[in-house]
Amino acid sequence: MADRMVAVLSGGLSHEREVSIRSGRRLSAALRSAGVTVEEWDADASLLTRLRDHRPDAVVVALHGGEGENGSVQAILEMFGVPYVGTDSRACRRAWDKPTAKAELARAGLLTPEWVVLPHATFRELGAKPVLDAMVSTLGLPLMLKPDQGGSALGAHVVRDAADLPAAMVGCLAYGDTVLAEQFISGVEVAVTVVDGPDGPTALPAVEIVPESGVYDYTARYTAGLTDFHAPARLDAASAKAVGELAVAAHRLLGLRDVSRTDAVVAEDGSVYFLEVNVSPGLTETSLLPMAVEAAGQSLGEIYAGLIERAVAR
Repeated sequence: MADRMVAVLSGGLSHEREVSIRSGRRLSAALRSAGVTVEEWDADASLLTRLRDHRPDAVVVALHGGEGENGSVQAILEMFGVPYVGTDSRACRRAWDKPTAKAELARAGLLTPEWVVLPHATFRELGAKPVLDAMVSTLGLPLMLKPDQGGSALGAHVVRDAADLPAAMVGCLAYGDTVLAEQFISGVEVAVTVVDGPDGPTALPAVEIVPESGVYDYTARYTAGLTDFHAPARLDAASAKAVGELAVAAHRLLGLRDVSRTDAVVAEDGSVYFLEVNVSPGLTETSLLPMAVEAAGQSLGEIYAGLIERAVAR
């Protein structure tokens, strides 16, 4: 590995730029500790020149949001023929669009909260109040509102009172033109990391998420002390097995590769619901993937070094 030059891509121009930079720094340090020669590259206008003139042996995509998860950067790497760790461009696009991912898993018989997807134009052209009234009538309360694309819970709101819906809609539409509204499922919220290995995808121990505010929003995700985490999650054996199987099923059904993280909730009756999947999980000090790696007794640097070798060998 010391003979290889690996570029860790982070930063970019999405709303999650600062989080991505933190992820890139932590991953780079972990890879160096595993003996990998690493350069940290910002995904900016210099990227194509760097790929052409200083071609790395492999790239690890540590970008969050936008081009880093919707398949755009992956498509560039594919056109340049550069090996990279992560899901290919087409599957990235499928996973990036939350309603598409939910529909794929629902068709396969997996549980996901009931939902409706509406673009901003619908509220403008048909009138916000009757559309919101119909939404509540169909899905009930409470509701989870979030942009149909994006990450880090930006623009996400839990609505328990219909009177709060208009303000929540405005906040959601600040981060995208289309709203995904789904039934809010009360229960134990977990995140399950899946890593590809010689024997196929394997789920690491689930991480339980207990935000102080009751909602795992952007602030709760990236402010130390505002959320309690339990790794492994405090689940009975049957539930722990079920969330792992759900995450591996999502990884396979959506055609994901190398590493992914599935967010799910174990309802009070024990049912497990798929919420969404992330093809470029965060790696910051408060991120869930490193907690899962530690709970599994493994090393972040060694896991990613292994994924780099798999990427180069493809």
